[in-house]
Amino acid sequence: MELHPKGKAAVGTGTGTGTGTEAGEGIGPAVGASITPEPILQLGLGFMASKTLLSAVELGIFTILARGGRDRASLAREVGLHPRSSADFLDALVSLGLLDRDEDDVYRNSPASELFLDQAKPSYIGGILEMANARLFGFWDNLTDALRTGTQQNEVTHTGAPFFATLSQDPAAWRNFLNGMNGVSTPLAGALAADFDWTGRRHVVDLGGALGAVPAAVLRSRPEMTGCVFELPPVRPVFEEFAAAHGLADRLTFHGGDFFSDPLPPADVYVMGQILHDWNPEQRQFLLRKAYDALPAGGTLIVYDAMIDDDRRQNTYGFMVSLNMLIDTEGGSEYTVADATRWLGAAGFSITEARPLIGGYTAVYATK
Repeated sequence: MELHPKGKAAVGTGTGTGTGTEAGEGIGPAVGASITPEPILQLGLGFMASKTLLSAVELGIFTILARGGRDRASLAREVGLHPRSSADFLDALVSLGLLDRDEDDVYRNSPASELFLDQAKPSYIGGILEMANARLFGFWDNLTDALRTGTQQNEVTHTGAPFFATLSQDPAAWRNFLNGMNGVSTPLAGALAADFDWTGRRHVVDLGGALGAVPAAVLRSRPEMTGCVFELPPVRPVFEEFAAAHGLADRLTFHGGDFFSDPLPPADVYVMGQILHDWNPEQRQFLLRKAYDALPAGGTLIVYDAMIDDDRRQNTYGFMVSLNMLIDTEGGSEYTVADATRWLGAAGFSITEARPLIGGYTAVYATK
């Protein structure tokens, strides 16, 4: 929102996070052009735009429009919008840049929505948005409690049972969670497949790899390679659907187990993507050492997460993910590149290289 000079509120699209530039400036009656309340209001009320997108994904708006443009009335009927809400909701999506509307009032996906929010496309990232809508949006209402107590605020708060064990008992919630993890990993997988030098590598194992977005991306670009996902046994049915849908059932396999208690399957490249941030520092060090011991000489471990910049000032997304780990895990958090490099060295790796991926994520390549 922005405040007009006479105090009338109007919707704006700015995303600035500016602060005062002159000593003594503050928010008061005589607000100058260089400092306004807009960034604060935009941030504080950002949940409105967020939930608008999440509801659109839940309703299947983008998947429907991927089949062709639709007028308001027919689109509203198909997704079940009430006449009171349809115009404002659909035009809000236009104002957010998620839909386009032509002069004949026909709605179409924006280019980004067409690519990333159509469930029928392999580039679909909506799984994480589906999970955010079904799980995380409500849990974040308890952030203040988490900040005061240091305790997670998810399903475990109500059951006391281990997180993954609890979630895997609910087939719908379990599938939603796995699709969510896959939604986050899909764009990262493509970036990682392109960034790392896979020359001479024959077999990649994604440790805790959910449905296998990373090895799937690698295998699509490297037909000579095979891959495996090492995951908890309840993941297998959803994984097999994913592998078959991507035509990789013969090259991408599943190995059920617990990476804390079971041997790791052999590989010349291990991937730990969005794994270390789930656990406390002692558990992270255990997993890194276990990967080091299982790799052959010259083998590589790839670690990627929304790592926080070493100066702890820039990666806002990393901080948000870290707060989500506070809400959703017992001891997890994000960490800096320097932290990861130090832990990998302590585990025995002799060469480490950190490289930015996309969207606030960093990959560290560590060679034995």
